[in-house]
Amino acid sequence: MAIFLVLLLLLASAVSGDEDAFIGVNIGTDLSDMPSPTQVVALLKAQNIRYVRLYDADRAMLLALANTGIQVTVSVPNDQLLGIGQSNATAANWVARNVLAHVPATNITAIAVGSEVLTALPNAAPVLVSALKFIHSALVASNLDRQIKVSTPHSSSIILDSFPPSQAFFNRSWDPVMVPLLKFLQSTGSYLMLNVYPYYDYMQSNGVIPLDYALFRPLPPNKEAVDANTLLHYTNVFDAVVDAAYFAMSYLNITNLPIVVTESGWPSKGDSSEPDATLENANTYNSNLIKHVLNNTGTPKHPRIAVSTYIYELYNEDLRPGSVSEKNWGLFDANGMPVYILHLTGAGTVLANDTTNQTFCVAKEGADPKMLQAALDWACGPGKVDCSPLLQGHPCYEPDNVVSHSTFAFNAYFQKMAKSPGTCDFKGVATITTTDPSHGSCIFPGSIGKNGTIINGTSLAPSSNSSTSGCPSQNFYGDSSFTTSVIIAVLLMTAVFL
Repeated sequence: MAIFLVLLLLLASAVSGDEDAFIGVNIGTDLSDMPSPTQVVALLKAQNIRYVRLYDADRAMLLALANTGIQVTVSVPNDQLLGIGQSNATAANWVARNVLAHVPATNITAIAVGSEVLTALPNAAPVLVSALKFIHSALVASNLDRQIKVSTPHSSSIILDSFPPSQAFFNRSWDPVMVPLLKFLQSTGSYLMLNVYPYYDYMQSNGVIPLDYALFRPLPPNKEAVDANTLLHYTNVFDAVVDAAYFAMSYLNITNLPIVVTESGWPSKGDSSEPDATLENANTYNSNLIKHVLNNTGTPKHPRIAVSTYIYELYNEDLRPGSVSEKNWGLFDANGMPVYILHLTGAGTVLANDTTNQTFCVAKEGADPKMLQAALDWACGPGKVDCSPLLQGHPCYEPDNVVSHSTFAFNAYFQKMAKSPGTCDFKGVATITTTDPSHGSCIFPGSIGKNGTIINGTSLAPSSNSSTSGCPSQNFYGDSSFTTSVIIAVLLMTAVFL
């Protein structure tokens, strides 16, 4: 089950130019230790991400996103496309199950029907437009067609002869699909979804495209690419590809159709054949992309018209097949630790929170209560953690269960050991998170307190003279009181701009 919560960098999507750009993310789930939906949403909140794209319509994720206000794009996976494209009833059932069951609590604003169908699943191309129309009809029947737009993401490789942009055109073999598709998007007030990867354009150019041009780095005027037909100057690959799509649509007599970039990013690590997949380049590309989009500069062809963009992606996916780079497009690892700190001075608060020093050790969801208890006893005993705050009447006694108490003890040990590698494991029942587990008057070690200071000590209450270091006895917990949920208290941290 692959959700791609696409770190949605969704910038303003109206070609009218009267909307501001916004940022969202893609989230892949090919991780060996995938965070729970609750943890994913907590990270989104902490990073002020207000737009997300899912690669399916995972029920647990949609429930976790309920009542957050986060705008969600859900997707029809490619393996369901043929059935939906051949049956109006199947499409209506899909909408009922995956959309109607969640709105309005979950703010679903778009449906992506398939992903790169023309290039990845060409045998389904003949039913693609039907699938969009059937999904849209189901929305119309529920009076949701104005709130929820329907489209389908395309690979930019369907655009041929993309430079100069003014000469670009869609692969003519797809005209029987693209012409009715674009007319449908225009008639329903939707937009063209396009995946733009300057990394691949650069890698496949055999040295023709300069690295700086792909990374949005400043170029001297004599190095800028100039479209000889329009005399428009291009300072980066991203704008050139987007304008190529605009020109390709215009040759099919489609104008004023907005473009949303549903995927864009840069890998932070690669194998020997991918020397430019580095932390520095990934940071440079994504930082510059975010600033470029949020500045509402638009493209040379359509200046000041925002191009909504989803960053690919939120998490590194260690289980993805393929080259090393395929596993390393994420902004964060599975624990919510940033792979690198984006340079976003003056670009607002989205993704601007440095969570490097804000990490905590918590009980893993679903962990065996008996193993949690054993680890709790060790932390409060041989581990020499001051567990007196867990005693009855003290700040961290409630909630009185093994998950809550072990989370406190695990984190106290983790902070005491200066977050050293291996100090948040406890035989597999603990995990690192960037979500502050503090609650009420129980302020965890490592937390930013109410006065903005970081609490580094492990004692938040008077020390106990008990030989067990204040650790509650195992018999405090009966099996009936165990819960498997980790307490998550979202901490909206002060943005750190680099």
